[in-house]
Amino acid sequence: MKYWLIASLCLILSCTEKNQIEETEQRSYFIVGYVAGWKTVNPKKIPAEKLTHINYAFANVEDGVVTHIEGRTAKDSTNFLMLQQLKARNPDLKILVSIGGWTHSKGFSDAVLTEEGRKKLTDSGIDFLLKYNLDGLDFDWEYPGYPGDNNPYRPEDKENFVAMLKSFREALDSVGNLNGKKYLSTIASGGFRGYLEVNNMAEAQKYLDFINIMAYDFYTAGDDVTGHHANLFPSGSKGRSAQTTVEEHIEFGIPAEKLVLGVPFYGRMWVGVEMNENGLFQHGKFKMGLPYHQVYAFSKNSAYSRFWDTNAGAPYLFSVKDSTWITFEDEESLGLKVKFIKEKGLAGVMFWELSEDNTGTLLEALHSELQPKKDSIN
Repeated sequence: MKYWLIASLCLILSCTEKNQIEETEQRSYFIVGYVAGWKTVNPKKIPAEKLTHINYAFANVEDGVVTHIEGRTAKDSTNFLMLQQLKARNPDLKILVSIGGWTHSKGFSDAVLTEEGRKKLTDSGIDFLLKYNLDGLDFDWEYPGYPGDNNPYRPEDKENFVAMLKSFREALDSVGNLNGKKYLSTIASGGFRGYLEVNNMAEAQKYLDFINIMAYDFYTAGDDVTGHHANLFPSGSKGRSAQTTVEEHIEFGIPAEKLVLGVPFYGRMWVGVEMNENGLFQHGKFKMGLPYHQVYAFSKNSAYSRFWDTNAGAPYLFSVKDSTWITFEDEESLGLKVKFIKEKGLAGVMFWELSEDNTGTLLEALHSELQPKKDSIN
C-alpha cells in the first residue's frame, strides 16, 4: 500500500514537472524592440513577425504636454503610418510611443508637479495616442528624483511619478472601455539601485502592464577602465549586472512577471588599452559606441580575438595590435539571458535598438528561444 502511494506520488510529481517544462517552452514571451524615429524607418526591413511590441522613440514633454520633438512632426507622422503597415504581417503586434529618453526628459518633473499639470499631460498623451492609432504609451523618464542629462528633478518626483502613472492608467482604461480595446502603459526603468531607492516602484508597478529594465551601459564613456556594459552576472569592481538589477527590482516590490530584461544591440570601444587580462578591466580611453554589425565586422578581422568572461557571462574583443577593446552582446550571451529570463519567470526581453543590428543575428537569437514553435503547440 505504501509502495503504491509512493509510486503514485512520484508519477504525479513527474507529470507536473513535465507539464511545467512544456508550459515554459510553449509560453510566449515579450520581445520589445525600440525603433529610432530619427533614423530611416523602412517597414520592409522590420521583422514584425519576430516582435511583440515596438517602442517608437521618442516623443517629447514640452510646456507640460506630450508632443513631437522639435522639427520631427512630419517625419513622425509618416513613420507611424508606416509602422501600422506591419500589422498586416503580425496582427498581434503592439505599437507604442516612448516618451522622453535620455535627452528629452527635461519636461517631466515640472509637468507632473500639480494635479492640474498631470491632467494636462495625461490629456495630451491620450490625444497623441488616439491621433496615431497607437496601442499604448511607454514612459522613458530619465529619471524621476534622480539626475539624468542635466534634467530638472526634485524629491516630490517620487510621489508625482506614481500619480502620473495612475492618471494615465485611468485615462487609458476609460478610453479603452469606450472602444473595446486594452491600452498599454509601460516604462523604461533605470538599471541601477539609486533609481529604485528614490522611487516607489512597488506602488508605481500597479499602474503598469510591464517594466523594461535598461540593464546595460554599466560601463560607459565616463570610464577610463574597460568593462562589460551588459554582463549577466556581476564581474569587476562595479558589481553591476543584469542579474543584480533584476533582483533589486524584485526586492523593491515589482513582481517578476512584470519585468522585461533590456539588452543592447550595440557595443562600446576603448583604445590605448593595456594588454593584461586581454584588456579586461584595464586602463584605456573610451572611443565610441558602435552598432552590433560593426562589432561583428571587427570580430571577423584577424587582428581581433574574441574572449569569454565566464564569471560575467559576457564576450569581448581585444586587439593587441590596435590596443583596442570592445564590449558587446552576441548569440551566446543572449542565450544565457534567455535562460535567465525563463528561470526567473520574467515577462520577456527588450532591446535598444533595431537598426543597430542589420544582420538580424541578435533578434533571431531572441526570437528562436522566446517564441514557441507553432508546430509544437496543440
